[in-house]
Formats: sequence, structure tokens, C-alpha cells
Amino acid sequence: MTSLIEAPAQREQGAAPVTVMVTRRVLPGRAAEFETLMDGMTGAARRFPGHLSCYQIKPVEGGDRSYHALFAFDSQVHLQAWMNSPERAAWLQKISLVTLGETPTRILCGLEGWFALPTQDVRAPPPRYKMALLAWSGIFPLVLVLTNSVGPLVRPISAVLSVFVITFLVVLFMTWAVMPVLTRLMAGWLYPKAVAKRDH
Repeated sequence: MTSLIEAPAQREQGAAPVTVMVTRRVLPGRAAEFETLMDGMTGAARRFPGHLSCYQIKPVEGGDRSYHALFAFDSQVHLQAWMNSPERAAWLQKISLVTLGETPTRILCGLEGWFALPTQDVRAPPPRYKMALLAWSGIFPLVLVLTNSVGPLVRPISAVLSVFVITFLVVLFMTWAVMPVLTRLMAGWLYPKAVAKRDH
């Protein structure tokens, strides 16, 4: 499953985006069936108000067959509408036939979603200084590249439009491409206790 980016629905005043991350272990030999079912669940979620995106992290080779799925909505109200819906319950029933054990679930608000480590052992975001440093390490090269590639194309039209386009692209890349990779690469630094516990 790939990341899906859609036009957000009208957001409630004062609402903030929220993401639910779910971890599931798939039965041996049932991965293809599981991925087909997840595609169906994703299609159902996309029809709900406030749906923003879905991203699935497949298990690493030699791992424990755990898949991690993130569903993002534009508000807690819209997320709960999906979480409590009969449609989701029906898909969960089908998925339970090809998965094993409990299904750890985490609710991530705001920028916590950038630093989601796909493991049930993590209960809190990393320290703010670590989040700030890692976010800067992703934002700096993105701004540098986009300023020198996209900037010259848009700046002659409008300086304000140039800033708008560049910052919009930075947020998109950071959310759906850069931060998921950086978080996995730097997991030992962001969550040393959780990673040490998982490795043992």
C-alpha cells in the first residue's frame, strides 16, 4: 500500500490532525491476503469525512511479520467516527482471520506522527530537543533543494507564491517521505529504551 494524499475535508474550528497507528502480525503464508484486505479497509476509510492519508510499513525481511498502518484524519472527531464505524468493524473481522495475537494501537496528535516508531513498546514521544534536531535535519536539505529547483520557476510570478509552494512541498515530503525514513534510521537515538527492549 502506498501513501495516499487527498484534499482534506472542511476542518472543524480549532481541530488538529490526528493519526492512529496499528500494528498487526500476519499468519505465515497469508501476507498477500492480508494486504488485499488492508487495501479494502483503506478504500473504506477514504470515503469518511476528514480522511487525509494512509501509509503502511511492511515487515522487514527476517522480522516478525508485523505490519504497521497509519490512518490520518483532520480531527479527533472524524477519526473516532471511522474507528467506531460498522464498516471498520466488518473489515477488522475479516483481517482477524489472517492475523495473530493482539493489535497494539497508538493515537498520535500533531507532529508526534512525524516521530512514530512502529513498536508497541513506545508510549510517549521523544524529548523535544531530539524532535527539533531530527526535524531540522530533514527540513534543511529539503528547503535547500526546493529553493534552488522550484524557487526559480515560481519566484518570477510571485515571491509569496514561491514561499507558499516551497513550504507546502516541505510539509508533504516531511510527513510522507522524509520523516518515516529518518525515524526508522534514528530509532535507537530517539527511543533508546524501547529499541533496547525490543532487541532483547
